[in-house]
Amino acid sequence: MKNSVFSQKIYSFLLDAYRWYLQTPERSLDQAYDAALKIKEIENKHFNGNKIDIDSAMYSKSVMDYFESDLKKLLKTAKMRLTEFRASRWFLDEENQKAAQKANIEHLSPSLVLEKLNFIDQVISKYTIISDQITSKALVAKPPNIPDDPVISDNNLLRVNAPSLPPQIPTQTSDKRPKPKLKADTMGVLPRSILSTITRLQVELDPNSEQEVIQNFRQAQRRTIISIRFILLLVIVPLLTHQIAKSFVVGPLVEEFRDTEQMQIFLNAEMEEEALVELQRFEEKLKFENFIRNAPPLLPNQIEIEMKKRAVELAEEFRHESSNAIKNVFADILSVGAFIWLLLVSKSSIAVIKDFFDRIVYGLSDSAKAFIIILFTDIFVGFHSPHGWEVLLEGVSRHWGLPANRDFIFLFIATFPVILDTIFKYWIFRYLNRISPSAVATYRNMNE
Repeated sequence: MKNSVFSQKIYSFLLDAYRWYLQTPERSLDQAYDAALKIKEIENKHFNGNKIDIDSAMYSKSVMDYFESDLKKLLKTAKMRLTEFRASRWFLDEENQKAAQKANIEHLSPSLVLEKLNFIDQVISKYTIISDQITSKALVAKPPNIPDDPVISDNNLLRVNAPSLPPQIPTQTSDKRPKPKLKADTMGVLPRSILSTITRLQVELDPNSEQEVIQNFRQAQRRTIISIRFILLLVIVPLLTHQIAKSFVVGPLVEEFRDTEQMQIFLNAEMEEEALVELQRFEEKLKFENFIRNAPPLLPNQIEIEMKKRAVELAEEFRHESSNAIKNVFADILSVGAFIWLLLVSKSSIAVIKDFFDRIVYGLSDSAKAFIIILFTDIFVGFHSPHGWEVLLEGVSRHWGLPANRDFIFLFIATFPVILDTIFKYWIFRYLNRISPSAVATYRNMNE
C-alpha cells in the first residue's frame, strides 16, 4: 500500500515535470520579453526613448550606477531566456508537440512569437557590445599603445584583458616589425633621469591629472569589489547548492527509497568490518567494566541482550552513514553543475578577476613570489606531500561511501605529484623565467 502511494506520487511529480518541460519555450520567451519591456520602460521614462547611456551626464554617478546594475541584470535575463528558448525548441520534436496538445497546453501563435522575438532583438541589439564588454573594457586595466577601437573584436578583447607587464622587463613577441625607439632609449644630451623628471612634472602640472587619478582609483576599487564578490560567489554558490540539494531534493528521495528493511545497511565491506570491530570492542568493554566493579559475572543472556541493543544502534548509525554517502554523490554533482554554470554566465567577471590576480602577483616582490612558489611546491609535490594526498583521497572515498583502495591511492601518489611537479617546473622555465627572471633567481637561491 505504501509503495503504491509512493509510486502514485512519483508519477504525478513526473507528469508535472513533463508539463513544465513542454511549456519551457513559451515561458522562456515570455520572461525574455518581460525583461526587454522593462529596459524599454527605463529608456522611455528616464532617457527620452534613447538607449541607456552609462556615460550620460543627465544624472549623478550613484543614479547611473543604479541604472547600470538594472541594465546588466535585465540583459543577462533576456539573453539567458533566449538561449533557453532556442535550446528547448531544438529538443522538442513532433511527438512532444502532440503530447502538449493532448495535455491541453496552448502554444503561442507563430506571428506572436515572431513579434516578441523582433521586439527583444530591437531592444537588446543596442547593448550587445556594451553588455559583453562593459566590465572588461571599463574595469580591466588596458596596457599602453592599444588604440580605443569603436567596436571591440575578440582579438582586441584578448589584448585588453592581457596583464600589463613591468616596463623594465623585455618580452619576446612574434611581431617582427621594427618598433620606434623611445626618447628614453636613445642617447641624448641630457641624462635620462632629468628627462623623466621633466615628464613627471608635466603630468603633475596637467589640470586633468587629478581627474585621471580619481578615475583610475574608482576603476581599481570597482575591479576589486567585483573580484572579491565573484570569488565569494564561486565558494558560496556550490556550498549552498550542496546543502539545499542534500536537505530538500536528494535527501528525501534517498530516505524514501532506503526506508525499507530489505535495503542493505552497509555500502561496502569496509563499513561492515568497522561495525564488527566496534561491536567486538563493546563486548570487551562490558566484560572489563564488570571486572573492575567486582560485580557478579554477567550471564550469557544478559550479554546477548546488551550486544543486541548495541548491534541495533550500530545498524542505524551505518544506515544513516550509507544514506549520507549516497546523498553526497548526487549533491556534489549538482554543486559542480552550479559551479560550471556560474563560470559560463560570468565571462566578464572572469576577465576582471584575471586582471585582479595578475596585478596582485606582479605587485609582489621577488622574495615574496619565491616564498609562495616554494610553499605550494612543498605542500603539493614536496617530500611530505604523499601523506597529505593519502589523507585527502581517503576522506574523499569515505565522503562518497567508497572503500579506500590502497593500490589506487599508492599508484596515484606515485604518479600525480610527479606529473604536477614536471608541469610546474616547465611553467617556471617557459613563463616565469620570461616574465620575472629575478624571481626565478631568488627562488633558486632560496631552494638551495
